[in-house]
Amino acid sequence: MTQQHPLTSSELGTLWMTYQSKTMILRMLEYFIAQADDTQAKEIMQNSHHKIINYVENIKNIFINEGAVIPVGFTEQDVNIGVPKLYDNRFDIMFLRLLKEINMGLHTLHINMAYRKDVVLLYKDLTSFTQGVYDQCVDYLQEKDVLPRPPAVTMPKSVEFVEGTNYMSGFNLFSEKRALNTIEVAHLYHAIESNIIGMQLITGFAQVANEPEVKKYFIKGKELAKKIVTDNTQLFLQSDIQPPSTWGANATDSKVAPFSDKLMMYCTSLFCSFGLGSNALGTAFSLRSDLPLKMISEAKDILTYGQEGGKLMAKNGWLEEPPQMQDRNQLTK
Repeated sequence: MTQQHPLTSSELGTLWMTYQSKTMILRMLEYFIAQADDTQAKEIMQNSHHKIINYVENIKNIFINEGAVIPVGFTEQDVNIGVPKLYDNRFDIMFLRLLKEINMGLHTLHINMAYRKDVVLLYKDLTSFTQGVYDQCVDYLQEKDVLPRPPAVTMPKSVEFVEGTNYMSGFNLFSEKRALNTIEVAHLYHAIESNIIGMQLITGFAQVANEPEVKKYFIKGKELAKKIVTDNTQLFLQSDIQPPSTWGANATDSKVAPFSDKLMMYCTSLFCSFGLGSNALGTAFSLRSDLPLKMISEAKDILTYGQEGGKLMAKNGWLEEPPQMQDRNQLTK
């Protein structure tokens, strides 16, 4: 049997991140499963929960075999299953779909940071599993007719090439802006869609947060998501494009917390990271000059908000510290 190489710093770091997010998802699924009144939705979430438990145990075993401490992550103390429903029907699968979208990107990125065969295989398996659950969520939401689709478009009949620099105009207030192209629409639509879900999620968080400072933070996040949705919708309307309709699953009027403030803060932080990544892609692939500037401004607001959240988590002792490299300066003192 070939002896395994020790975990590299990259592998330890990505496994630690995966453990944090998977234990968070387990706790949230446990609440949504208990609240589910749709058999099909419940089955999707139960199957996902069962598989994630196995992945968490796999990561635990890697840590144990390497002599590394097992992270705390999120435990049964971070969820209260028996409280009233915080979100309307369908929100559970909408939320799970967005989580799987985030995880698909993370797992693919983490494969490229792994060198040891067992870690590479873990992320490959996670990627396949995550894509499968994502497809199940999409199929379910389309069956229920609650998943808005991006705007329709007339199919091109000929190949066109950009002539001159007017195609990229948009920043100059006195120049005429061209209509959005389909690549730009795709990124703007994605930003609207994900921020609508984020706005609904964080509205519920704001209603049930225990700490006043945390409640205030969530309200600020709701307003930020609302602003991003409004600004991007306005860009659609300027090009006579129908913006996506608002999804029906909203927060209920419950004020009893199903999750700890720690878990809700971490979930919000994960969404901020996802928003920054999506924003960077949109900036890179938008050719109209006003769009990257608008996206950079949004990214700055998201980054500032995320940093405020990190400070708030640290202040309350909720920010678990990732594994550290040796401080050689300290060791040589």
